[in-house]
Amino acid sequence: MAMLKPWMDGTHAQVDYTGTRSMQDQLTAAIRAGGQGLPDVAGIPGPGLAADWYNAGALKPLDFMDLNQYKASTPPGMAELGVASDGKLIGIFTKAAVKGLIWYNTKNFDGTAPATFDELENSDPAPAQSLWCNAFEAGDASGWPGTDWIEDILLRQAGPDVYDSWVKGQTKWTSNEVKQAFQTFADVVNKTNGGGATINATAFGDVGNELFTDPPGCKFVHQASFISDFFKNQGGAKDGDFDFFVMPDINEQFKGALTGGGDMFGMFHDTPAAQSLLQWLTSAQAQQIWAERGGFIAANVNVPADAYKVESDKKAAQALQNASAFRFDGSDQMPGEMNSAFFKAMVQFAGDPGSIESILQSLDDTQSHAYAPSSGSPSP
Repeated sequence: MAMLKPWMDGTHAQVDYTGTRSMQDQLTAAIRAGGQGLPDVAGIPGPGLAADWYNAGALKPLDFMDLNQYKASTPPGMAELGVASDGKLIGIFTKAAVKGLIWYNTKNFDGTAPATFDELENSDPAPAQSLWCNAFEAGDASGWPGTDWIEDILLRQAGPDVYDSWVKGQTKWTSNEVKQAFQTFADVVNKTNGGGATINATAFGDVGNELFTDPPGCKFVHQASFISDFFKNQGGAKDGDFDFFVMPDINEQFKGALTGGGDMFGMFHDTPAAQSLLQWLTSAQAQQIWAERGGFIAANVNVPADAYKVESDKKAAQALQNASAFRFDGSDQMPGEMNSAFFKAMVQFAGDPGSIESILQSLDDTQSHAYAPSSGSPSP
């Protein structure tokens, strides 16, 4: 709302904001109902769903935007994720996120990053009860933090080419590479405070709360750059109480690989106010407002470095700039049906890591039809 206020003051337009953890389900239901109840502008869960909804005729092209100018203001490759197969811009990014960050309480860890992920996994959890905290509950999107784990592991283990092929639906879930990523994550689940039941019952924003308890419940949290805001609002931490290191390499061949994401917005009703709002949200002026408040990495590269008042935000922005290979969140690029199945699979896997074979086979079955041209596109 702080980002929106200058725009509302200047245009005298009003934004009726509604936040929900069930965004995908609610928007999909509205689209299937012929568009009844759709907002003018909405957050879009990811590029895959944006393509589905645009192909269904629900999401409108953003022809009023200067695509070249927009590309020049975003990190390399980010703007293209909002471009449909016909070359039309259909979604813009208001916020970036650096993933694969390992967070800790500065009182309980000296910040010396392990050289490899294997070294990290075999480190002493003391003074905490367990090595990890994980939290998957997020309404209809429950499980998404687990997808981030698989994506980070797969990119570092098998490399960008395998990652890209998997996202496109070409590499099977039952492949050795993807199966190995799940097996690696199974060890993380087994070293998580409270185990699978706690993982699935804990809201994702509360994942770091036990970093700051006495004694701490866990030593490390794997989460994107935005989580620092939750540490303060939910965990009671203050700036300086937490820091991170980038997730260590697994395969030396792919050293420095990094995943990330962003908050995408699209337009369901083409009105002058909706056009103006989306143009404002992409601007450096709007994004600087949130950057100065913390817990935010701008999607507009023209936001000045001194806008970041929180040291961890500055470090995350630097990590994004220094990545040897950057890949956007894989699940967010998958067709909606595949994305949803992946989320649900991670909830199931956290509850029973021993069911890996059946889970991966089920994901293969979904993949076999989720990538078909007509798949995942609800009728408008």
